[in-house]
Amino acid sequence: MSESLPVALVGIGKIAVDQHVPALATSSDWRLEATVSRQGQVDGVPSYRDFSQMLTERPDISVISLCLPPVPRFTYAEAALKAGRHVMLEKPPGATLAEVHALEALAAERGLTLFATWHSRMANAVEPARQWLSTRKVTRAHITWREDVRKWHPGQDWVFEPGGMGVFDPGINALSILTAILPMPVHLVSAELTFPENRQTPIAAGLTFSGNVSADFDWRQEGPQTWDIEVETDAGSLVLRKGGAEMETSDGERIEGPDREYPRLYAHMADLVRGGRRDVDLTPMIHVSDAMTLGRRLVTEPFHF
Repeated sequence: MSESLPVALVGIGKIAVDQHVPALATSSDWRLEATVSRQGQVDGVPSYRDFSQMLTERPDISVISLCLPPVPRFTYAEAALKAGRHVMLEKPPGATLAEVHALEALAAERGLTLFATWHSRMANAVEPARQWLSTRKVTRAHITWREDVRKWHPGQDWVFEPGGMGVFDPGINALSILTAILPMPVHLVSAELTFPENRQTPIAAGLTFSGNVSADFDWRQEGPQTWDIEVETDAGSLVLRKGGAEMETSDGERIEGPDREYPRLYAHMADLVRGGRRDVDLTPMIHVSDAMTLGRRLVTEPFHF
């Protein structure tokens, strides 16, 4: 059995508390040795407010997991890599494609692991869906990804600031699944982006891709949340529900299971570090960037938390 790896968790907000901390606590691959945050802490774990101080005082911590919002993340990731630490990036991996390319080049230069995570790809039914589609020709695919921003990002105004991505913060999860399961590449053809008149990023988006693929994202849905992907092929159809946790096909295959996305992310990170490898797939982020470039801007009523 391999020795566990020491990790520092940076940014102790909602996603860290809900997902990262429990995943680390139940893994034999990892030891949470420190946290860095202006406010949050984890009971029993040494905490720092200054990232540079942690790097200086804890040379024994070889892995940094960054759970910060996208805009400040580059500075932390660059500092960690320059200090010789392996880095795991919460999704999306950065505020821009260029900065993630720069991090990838720096990690390669220093022989370090960089993992741009896409947690939704680790959902229970995603890999079975990829396998089912791999021998079929896709004739149509549609994403319906509608959720309530007040539930998932309560009071987090940064999601509506430049770099916060707006509805693409959840929407990129759908795109990460889509790009993992389709047997062919697609590219964006057109988009309509709906902005609240008092916000800088969209609250809804409609996307049209090549290959008869489309997506409907909305951050205003109350009540039950919708995270579905429907795919039609020349030999039957497939539906992924609950963000990739469940799958049903026209030939009777059904899959469902527990939420293990973040434990699987950390298991993969452990394999990458021990194998001296990197995993930086930016395809989902490219589609978001293209939507921001091609998107027709629509304006709707102001949004307030």
